[in-house]
Amino acid sequence: MKKAILRLAHGAWRTLPREFRRNALAGVAARLAPKPDLAPPEASHGVVVAGDIAGFNGLAASARMLHEVLVRHGLARGLVPLGLPGVVPAYAGRLPPDAALLAVVNAPFLPASLLRMRRDTLARRRVIGMWAWELPVMPPQWRGGAGFAHEIWAPSPFTATALEAIAPGRVRVVRYPLAGIALQVEGDRNEFGLPANALVVLTVVNLSSGTGRKNPLGAIAAFKAAFATRRDCILVLKISGFESYPDDLRMIREAARAPNIRLITGTMPEPALRGLIAASDIVLSLHRAEGFGLIPATAMLLGRPVVATGWSGNLAYMTPETASLVSYRLVPAEDERGVYQVPGARWAAPDIEDAAMRLKTLSGDAVARATLASAGQAYARQILGPAQMLEALAASGVASAENAWKKLAPEVGLEPTTERLTVACSTS
Repeated sequence: MKKAILRLAHGAWRTLPREFRRNALAGVAARLAPKPDLAPPEASHGVVVAGDIAGFNGLAASARMLHEVLVRHGLARGLVPLGLPGVVPAYAGRLPPDAALLAVVNAPFLPASLLRMRRDTLARRRVIGMWAWELPVMPPQWRGGAGFAHEIWAPSPFTATALEAIAPGRVRVVRYPLAGIALQVEGDRNEFGLPANALVVLTVVNLSSGTGRKNPLGAIAAFKAAFATRRDCILVLKISGFESYPDDLRMIREAARAPNIRLITGTMPEPALRGLIAASDIVLSLHRAEGFGLIPATAMLLGRPVVATGWSGNLAYMTPETASLVSYRLVPAEDERGVYQVPGARWAAPDIEDAAMRLKTLSGDAVARATLASAGQAYARQILGPAQMLEALAASGVASAENAWKKLAPEVGLEPTTERLTVACSTS
């Protein structure tokens, strides 16, 4: 009887407008969850990273990355699960009482996630939120979560500018320190079933991150416009996160019907995914919006030339000299899932003809590919190292982070400066 009532209640709940459901859940959780102290402690000893640490998505990968950097610099105090029921297992343990908490859980879900932890978890603890968002306008559901972090890190100036609207004066630009970890690579063309002599263009899409936003159909259209059915040029579409979106996968399969387009579906361990990137000649990202873009950043660090939409968070580590930036026009963001259906929000419509021209140019010039790849790799290594993260921790009073920063700064030619820690409207 109880199960039947719950099923009926759940069914009735699902009939309510999606926006109402999101706002209601976020609002209730924000009222019930324990909040951190108004003022954080002046000093913390190391950092606990919390998030979807076993997941196959960008936030999960970034949580693991941030923890690895902390381990390398002697600042790690733990890596624990934190997230919503049914997605992330609950954590019932106690965190070290003097460690800062770096919560890699976006604002709308942070209060509900904290409800699953001990009520005293945030007491006398500095809480830092590492949040990623892909539009210049914030959804209303994010405002309630802004009160659950003393400071907020954004992986790009683009995201930071948006976050500043809901947490003025508390936002820092801290680019993902991807160059500060070991990028293990496994696999080669033979193992991935790719011909040795063909030009391989790779697009990687997680459908759970938004099919419209990631825009695989745009990548297919640009590739077809550039190469038609040439057998010596191959587009590889690496698709994951499709289990809940079978219609999207069918649509991509239909668009990809061509002798020189291949689909690889399913999840891969990160080293194997990097191996696929390293085995490609060009990595293509015709996204409509990115908060950062881990795949193109990884490609640059692995020495692969990148063709990408010249707008949003990927400009945190791309310039016209280090990546081939595709022209675009801004259009209203239209998302069939409603995640990015925010009033007044706009995103990019990349120019397919321009993307095709850039692919053709690079395909016929191995020297140009190598030059672009080398410039991109050098720039990504410079700007995506751990220095910015260590400086942010030192400024937040994490004991020994200042020593780590001072030790690293001479190696990368930097000096401590408060300019790096200005609010989101800065483009530092």
